[in-house]
Amino acid sequence: MKKISIGSWAYVLGPYKNNPVDFHTVLHRLQDMGFDGVELGGFPPHPNPDQYDTPKKRQVLRKEVQDHGLEFSGLAANLWMHKLISVPDSGPYIAEFARNVFFAEDLGIDLIRVDTLEPPDIFEKTGIDPRLGRERVVKAWDRCAKIAADRGMRVAWEFEPGFAFNKPSEIVSIVDEVRSLGNPNFGVLFDTSHAYMVSIVGARQPGEKETLRGGVLELLEKLKGKITHLHLIDSDGTCHKDEHGNDETSTHAPFGKGLINWDLVIPALLKADIPSDWWCIDLCFWPDAWTVTADCKRFIDQMRKKYAA
Repeated sequence: MKKISIGSWAYVLGPYKNNPVDFHTVLHRLQDMGFDGVELGGFPPHPNPDQYDTPKKRQVLRKEVQDHGLEFSGLAANLWMHKLISVPDSGPYIAEFARNVFFAEDLGIDLIRVDTLEPPDIFEKTGIDPRLGRERVVKAWDRCAKIAADRGMRVAWEFEPGFAFNKPSEIVSIVDEVRSLGNPNFGVLFDTSHAYMVSIVGARQPGEKETLRGGVLELLEKLKGKITHLHLIDSDGTCHKDEHGNDETSTHAPFGKGLINWDLVIPALLKADIPSDWWCIDLCFWPDAWTVTADCKRFIDQMRKKYAA
């Protein structure tokens, strides 16, 4: 049976930036709605390595989650204070990643999310050769994957329009290269909204757009066996706007407010060799995330009953 969680960042970022929902309240609400788990956005004001800086504090947090009948489905590590492409030294990034590995281990979390940190136009803005940028990313993630493997953890790269290397061929080739270096625990985080925007819309892709005739299903087939985690949410074919009105990343529309054919996608996901039982709902940046969570849970419950009971 698939287990259902939701990312806690939905109640902290974007519209909730100035009025976040505290983590304890989130746990209560998720318990009441029958969720199996929560995916931790490990940055303030929700629990993070700085706030929970001792094993004892982390034990208390882990017990709090368990006392609400929940588990952690993963950690979205706060690595955004660093750069990965435009700097020659990835040491600070790797050190921060390692710190989050220890934090996750103490909480019983076995999966950590990463991204390329910098926007897709970084090469145009800096003049850096994309081949050098790619080399830096692969080298850093090789080291990170090995650090995580030493602690029995998987690493999931969340590709998306808002970060560099957002074309299908780049996504497939980079994950292949990192895995070829002896990192079977490394793979992609397949977010269905990002997958739609990358494979069908070609959102924020520099230069010539690269889309797939088979869309989400074709991208999923290309990544079969290379997916380490899953986020489920709809896409209306648009990008979320930043505070200046510029396209940022995929709009994470609640189920039924988008264009994804779930009766095709869910069965395909079940055949994609994903080594996880978690279905994580991602309402990142949705303006009314707190209110629509219950509707999203009901929809996924129906999909679970229909296809994965």
